[in-house]
Amino acid sequence: MAFKEFMKELNGARIEGELIKTLFYSLLTSFAFLAILYFLKFRYITDFIGKYGVSLFFSALSYALVVPAIKQVKAYKEMPCMSGMMVGMTTGMIFGFLPGFFVASTNGMFVGSVFGMVLGIIFGIYNGKCCGIMGTMEGIMAGFMGGLMGAMTAFMLLNDNLKAISVIVFIISAFIVFGLNYMIYKEMKEVTNHKKQDNLFSIVITFILIAITTWFIVFGPRSALFQ
Repeated sequence: MAFKEFMKELNGARIEGELIKTLFYSLLTSFAFLAILYFLKFRYITDFIGKYGVSLFFSALSYALVVPAIKQVKAYKEMPCMSGMMVGMTTGMIFGFLPGFFVASTNGMFVGSVFGMVLGIIFGIYNGKCCGIMGTMEGIMAGFMGGLMGAMTAFMLLNDNLKAISVIVFIISAFIVFGLNYMIYKEMKEVTNHKKQDNLFSIVITFILIAITTWFIVFGPRSALFQ
């Protein structure tokens, strides 16, 4: 019953009604940024699409996946302890694993690990603090492990269907994040005074993330195997 209510709220007046809209705003921001850079600079790089296209495309999709969850948590501010721990853990894991995976695919395991850990820990803390120190710790731990595991997975599969596993990894992560959106709604559906959010935050955070990711993937440091 709660799931049916959640699906209805995706078009409703609560913050959940902004999730799909936020996803599209995030996608539009990333794709517009990448398209402009491609026509100004990247099209002159030899085999740019073949080298970096998959990683940049899925990075844009990944940020569109998680930015709505950040906005959803931000609207409620405080959550029960167990729910907040799941928020911190899921956000840290996904935000660590996916960027770490896609950066490691083009730059190597060290760069991907550090990049994934930094993003995973930052956003794990940002979302996990909704329930205090326990959610914050969960965010740190999940971001730490997610960044390492994402980069390690990409590095181990460099010569073994990397593009196929990229699709699989993204689809599974999408189901996890959708489950997080539903869990937040289920735990907080009785709360009616949540803070309304505009789309500027989503656009700005997406722009910053895709800009940093693009720089690392195209111009960032690489391990010896990628020279």
